[in-house]
Amino acid sequence: MATIEKTKTTNNRTQGEVMLGSDIVIQSLVNLGVKVIFAYPGGCSMPLHQALTRYSDQLRTILPRHEQGGGFAAQGVARATGEVGVCMATSGPGATNLVTAIADAKLDSIPMVAISAQVPVKAIGSDAFQETPIVEVCRGITKHHYLVTEVNDLARVMKEAFLIASTGRPGPVLIDIPKSVQLETCVPDYDAPLDLPGYSFDPPQAKPEQIKQIAAAIKLAKRPVIYAGGGIILADASDELRELVKKTGIPITTTLMGLGAFPGNDPLSLDMLGMHGSVYANYAVDEADLLIALGVRFDDRVTGKVDEFCKHGKIIHVDIDASELNKNKQAHIPVCSDVKYVLEELNKIVEPPEDMADWVDKCMTWKKDHPFAYDKSYDGITQQLTVDTLWKLTHERDPIIAVGVGQHQMWAAQYFKFDEPRRWLSSSGLGTMGFGLPAAMGVQAVFPDRLVIDIEGDGSFLMNIQEMATCVCEKLPVKVVLVNNQHLGMVAQWEDRFMKGNRAHTYLGPIDHPEATGQGDGITPAERYPNFVEIAKGFGWGSSYVREKADLQGALEAMINHDGPYLLDVEVPYQEHVLPMIPGGMTVKEMIKK
Repeated sequence: MATIEKTKTTNNRTQGEVMLGSDIVIQSLVNLGVKVIFAYPGGCSMPLHQALTRYSDQLRTILPRHEQGGGFAAQGVARATGEVGVCMATSGPGATNLVTAIADAKLDSIPMVAISAQVPVKAIGSDAFQETPIVEVCRGITKHHYLVTEVNDLARVMKEAFLIASTGRPGPVLIDIPKSVQLETCVPDYDAPLDLPGYSFDPPQAKPEQIKQIAAAIKLAKRPVIYAGGGIILADASDELRELVKKTGIPITTTLMGLGAFPGNDPLSLDMLGMHGSVYANYAVDEADLLIALGVRFDDRVTGKVDEFCKHGKIIHVDIDASELNKNKQAHIPVCSDVKYVLEELNKIVEPPEDMADWVDKCMTWKKDHPFAYDKSYDGITQQLTVDTLWKLTHERDPIIAVGVGQHQMWAAQYFKFDEPRRWLSSSGLGTMGFGLPAAMGVQAVFPDRLVIDIEGDGSFLMNIQEMATCVCEKLPVKVVLVNNQHLGMVAQWEDRFMKGNRAHTYLGPIDHPEATGQGDGITPAERYPNFVEIAKGFGWGSSYVREKADLQGALEAMINHDGPYLLDVEVPYQEHVLPMIPGGMTVKEMIKK
């Protein structure tokens, strides 16, 4: 909020001038500190795009090859920087192509402003060409939304949208702007008073007695576990979390969204918990007598059968959103507060539990006895080996890792150890295939000199493969590691585990191939389809294919050292499963380990 308040009218050439609505929108973006926008033009958004050309010295416009790609790229900016990501589309199909990215941002609490053009005000409701009521479509998947029908409201609305997206629990805000409003004129007031009755920009803060209550519960605990989520990263509270662990010595597990909030290589790290989390994290939570839940939602992928989750433990739940408290799991000490504030105050008074040595030893024994493991004797390349090797080659370079959705996403979470926040970009709540490449593209746009890698599966990669063109044209040297098993791997795993291996449209090759029915003995290199190496070359990317274990490290090094965007197609087996696994709605007792 403070950053936005400081960025009032900064461009003297516009003060007191009559301006087009389209110019007011773009000037507002400049005033609000936006450096890059992902925008795809169309009939109703042409005035906005013309305005963008007039501000090209202050605001970079990147043309994605699909509006959904632009939405995920804006998320990439937001997830990696903590700032508001911005995307824009025209009316009708352009706007509806943003819907999935908006819903994705809502579930993962990502600050994003999506601008859509709309048909002229007089045509609204007439089923005009390329008209959709996008505000109504998105009403349930935005934090807030606007349909701006008066040009005089534009400057105020733009400022409000950014404030709402970035304060409290972050989320996406939609601004729908009719073409007629873009073409009207007025003298903008960028400092107009906000019109947000009932909305508080001040984050809630725990009461002193609540802080003391948390500290007392920690002091008395015998088997405590910290359960940290994406809220830690959103609140920039990673340092405070690390201090709490240092002061108390309590073992810590994180959610998929929370990876990087605490160093993955720290001895007290229990890694990720939940459906595909570590055995030791799930065992620890199951036996804990105190669960300190910080910035989490008690998502079903974490809890499994919610009544059995940490059944015998006291639960402290701290979250900035009051609606999350007691929503999925009853907490003994629910605290609606900015989690950073809670940790700052708690660290002033907290004392370690008096008798916890046996518990920590037990957790460390579980960690030693049940590590993430895979078959290292396999002749070919496994997905786990690929991620593990990539981590060993790159972790000292502090890369930013994006992923698609599926098995490869879970293996990346298990085997790539993150030491810092905002290095891990994952569509976690919505689980949107096609997220990885455009998200990486967005990150590379704001961090041109960073190593940005998208770990992908072949099914997920195909969802937004067109953004390869954007990476070349915009000189974004994204690297893609494609673990290619020719299947929708996660769904195929469930078919194998729970449906007797019956293939129901999860093989991605020709329909007459034996693998389409699960009856084949494997896929030869000549049968692999599509040919991603040639596709990548067609887009102007560097590319190569690897299938021999001895060649993997060299192939990864060649990819990393390539000057521009590069795709490495890695042949991996489709029979591999992500383990451990707690089936949906089950408990730790039903965990599948092999």
